[in-house]
Amino acid sequence: MNKSEPEEKAQPADGRPPSEGGCQGSGPCAEDSPEKTLKQSPDERSYAAHLSKDRLSLPAKIPGYIIIRSLGEGSYGSVWLAQEENTGKYVAIKFYTYRRGLDWSLLSREVEKLAELYTSRHIISLQGVGWNSDPPYYMMEYLENGSLSSFLEAGPLPVSEAVRIAKTVLLALVHAHGRGILHCDLKPANILLDANFEPRLCDFGQSRLSSEQSPSLGTLYYMAPEQADLQAVPDSRWDVYALGALLYHMLCGKAPYRTAENEQSIRNLNTLEEKLKAYRDLIRNSPRPAEHRKVSGVDRRLVEIVDRCLETDPQKRFPNAQAVLTSLLQREHQRARRPLIAIGIIGPLLLIIGLIPVAGAAVNQMVHKFRENLTERALKSDSISAKLLSQNVEHELEDRLDQLVELSSSELLRELMKEQKYPPALELTEFLKHEKELVDKKRSDLNREKDTSWFITNTEGIQIWRDPPGPTSGQDFSYRDYFHGHGKEYEKGEAPESIKPITSPYICQVFKSDATHQWMVAVAVPVWDSKHEKVLGVLARTTHLDQLLKGYDESIRGNSEKIGDRKIALIDNRDGKVLAHPRMTADNLQSMSREVVDRLVLKDRHFAQLQSFELAEKKNLLGPLPAVVSDYHDPVEAVLSDGSQDNIWLAAFSPIGTTGWTAVVQERRSMALRPVAEMRDWLIQYGLIVLVTSCLLIFTVWYFVMKVLTERRVWDWSRHQSEKRSDHGLSSASGSENY
Repeated sequence: MNKSEPEEKAQPADGRPPSEGGCQGSGPCAEDSPEKTLKQSPDERSYAAHLSKDRLSLPAKIPGYIIIRSLGEGSYGSVWLAQEENTGKYVAIKFYTYRRGLDWSLLSREVEKLAELYTSRHIISLQGVGWNSDPPYYMMEYLENGSLSSFLEAGPLPVSEAVRIAKTVLLALVHAHGRGILHCDLKPANILLDANFEPRLCDFGQSRLSSEQSPSLGTLYYMAPEQADLQAVPDSRWDVYALGALLYHMLCGKAPYRTAENEQSIRNLNTLEEKLKAYRDLIRNSPRPAEHRKVSGVDRRLVEIVDRCLETDPQKRFPNAQAVLTSLLQREHQRARRPLIAIGIIGPLLLIIGLIPVAGAAVNQMVHKFRENLTERALKSDSISAKLLSQNVEHELEDRLDQLVELSSSELLRELMKEQKYPPALELTEFLKHEKELVDKKRSDLNREKDTSWFITNTEGIQIWRDPPGPTSGQDFSYRDYFHGHGKEYEKGEAPESIKPITSPYICQVFKSDATHQWMVAVAVPVWDSKHEKVLGVLARTTHLDQLLKGYDESIRGNSEKIGDRKIALIDNRDGKVLAHPRMTADNLQSMSREVVDRLVLKDRHFAQLQSFELAEKKNLLGPLPAVVSDYHDPVEAVLSDGSQDNIWLAAFSPIGTTGWTAVVQERRSMALRPVAEMRDWLIQYGLIVLVTSCLLIFTVWYFVMKVLTERRVWDWSRHQSEKRSDHGLSSASGSENY
């Protein structure tokens, strides 16, 4: 369109007002399409009756062609199906039957446009022209599937088909615009379908050259709002709007803004100017059409293309058909890349997800193996500690026993013990006290625990001396195991009359202290006369069992972060009672009821294990190390703790000589195996870091790949043709300089 040329006053093409549908083409008009049209005035109905009165009469005969039947009737003539006699080829012949005013110019315009566009396979091809015929005509190829409008009667098309047809129509428009031709009346009735349902653009009766200034009215609801003006100047964006309306119609089943109410409001107006103004106001004031957004399969990109084509402001619309085609091709390329993108992203992700179970199994196996190795190492360490503990306790008792044996062989003691009276002679008291002080000093120098008490009984079990002094002096202790050595205690005052004192060094069975309720043990030796014929009394020393463990507890606990995470204890092999434990202090035991104290016993399962260990030890089946368990439940912790502490331990058992006791070294399993949990957490964190890094790497790579692919421009035919013409012009200019 050349703006510098003086504008021509817009005139209807045939010298009469156009129909209310706005159809001005020489082909089938809006009235002939399957779409609803506006109600005709009486003059228009009379004119239509005149047009159709001789509908079945053949307008003219054409040499070499057999006229078969009428295909339709329009405002300017009729279209007939004919067959060429020589080739049998079918053609459609358009007769300009009603020669009035500008019929010749219309025929000339349409023929010229079709002749100019014959190279496009997307535009109906011109087969011949009868300028001198009466009536004049032109022939075009026959497409047996008729117009697109007949297919839209059944409803909307699938999205893929609608886009395919729109792309082909755009190719036709790009070709026409490239030749400087604007169609100006794009609608379903002007799109024909060939045998393969490929669309062909037809009816260029309303077309204008881009340099023309004369208006051209299209069809209501396909016509751009600025086109609906008798003073409008042709613009390529008119065809863009009509293409958007066509695509909308194919997707939704009806043209945008077309409703019964809108049709009725325009139909009620009288003049063409009023109807055109009402149409413009309707388009510009109504909400933007949105039904295409609800259609299944319509993606965001396609919605944007339709919306931009239907922009009421021409400046916001696509500038030309090439721009619309480029957007559709870009959308198509993006959709075509989706499977590749999905494979490129989802494939590695699926691979990573598939590797997760494998990695998880490997991690679990690694953790399991590490747990086994760490448990074995911890139990081996506990076993060595338990063995050392049992040996030290046994040595401690034997050392105490040896000291008493040495003291009992003193001739002075034997001499002082002859009287066996209570209270004892001062010489006996001072002698024994002096000997005890020497032993206590020696043990103190060695940082070893002192004895709880020293005492001596006569042959009747009467305690005649005790250090430190206490209320037990003068009482009968013949029922105690340390006196008679029967391996058990009798009830107080119920010892047999025939009871006799021990005759050899003896470590008695444990007994409970009346004062502290703690378990105690006594080491006793008989005091013989000089001839070793008669026992004069029993010399003994007692200690609380927990005192035997002091010193060893700290050394065995070692570098344990918490005192409660590694413990040592003593257990009675006979009944599974816990004899000594870090938590069995005098204060704790005195605060317990008898029922609670009686519950400080190994569970049946562990007691059975303990007995089997003792039996294996007697048969020398355990080898160099004592027995171990990895799920030991500490009975003292179970009773005294509030349940918040983990009570599963790794434990090693070692019998203590002939005492009938077992030394236990235990450490909390959760703390011993904490490196396993730390390693598992580290592996999980490392795996998550690798997973996240891999995903980020995949998305980063695909981001740059997509960026490169997006920057690749779709082939711009209009620019290519423009550059080609420019190069051709330069070549011509260069060639002319040679003459």
